Amino acid sequence: MSNFSDYWKQRYGSTPEFSVEEISEFLGHRSIRRYSDEAISDDLMKLLVGAAQSASTSSNLQLWSIVSVQNQDLRMQIAECCANQKQVLNAPAFLVFLADLNRLYTIAKENNMNPEALNYAEFALMATIDASLAAERMVCAAEKQGLGVCYIGALRNNPFRVKELLHLPDRVLGVFGLCLGWPRDGDTSSVKPRLAQESVFFTDRYPDSFDVAEYDKRSQEFNEGQGRGHLGLWSERSSERALLESITGRDVILEYLHQSNMLLK
Repeated sequence: MSNFSDYWKQRYGSTPEFSVEEISEFLGHRSIRRYSDEAISDDLMKLLVGAAQSASTSSNLQLWSIVSVQNQDLRMQIAECCANQKQVLNAPAFLVFLADLNRLYTIAKENNMNPEALNYAEFALMATIDASLAAERMVCAAEKQGLGVCYIGALRNNPFRVKELLHLPDRVLGVFGLCLGWPRDGDTSSVKPRLAQESVFFTDRYPDSFDVAEYDKRSQEFNEGQGRGHLGLWSERSSERALLESITGRDVILEYLHQSNMLLK
């Protein structure tokens, strides 16, 4: 089992000058895409939802929800929306995290108040942040219990279809999916390198330029070790993701937000 120093070296390519073994598991996060057939118990799922609900939430508004997709036919249709990623079908649990303004909208109406502020971008942003914070707190708890996880951003490839399949009301957006399960024996998923801290952590002001050559080298060596050397340099591959043709159906998200009365102002 890896320790703090091992994980740090995998992340940054260097040996740390300090050690905090108690948080090594956070550095060791990795995406798990192959799972055993063992189910996640109801009690453990309640624990994970409790962890998610313990995350910070803006003004305690709790502008998020989860749909657990259990029906296999429905799971297959959701997987089609997610670029047919196999882990969506095979994970013992697949959760859809929602940015949810509908609950607050309904409550405000019941209290004879006009929830007009929910039409503004601020609330759509708050709901997305709330959902993300809740999911990451759940992930930390899940990994502490030995579960493997994999976020599925491809859920946003077809937001209108996801809305239809999950019967989402207006003012609700499927932000991402989350696969949960016990890692299959022999899983070889590895800890991916990350950018040097100097590229993401600044003091007092944002920098005028970035130098990612060192990270390109480390990430290329990692990919080659994983048999994925054909992916090329991180900087080039990431730049390609910024091309319009790489947005894979997500160009309709603003239209979705407008039509769902989530972002009108």
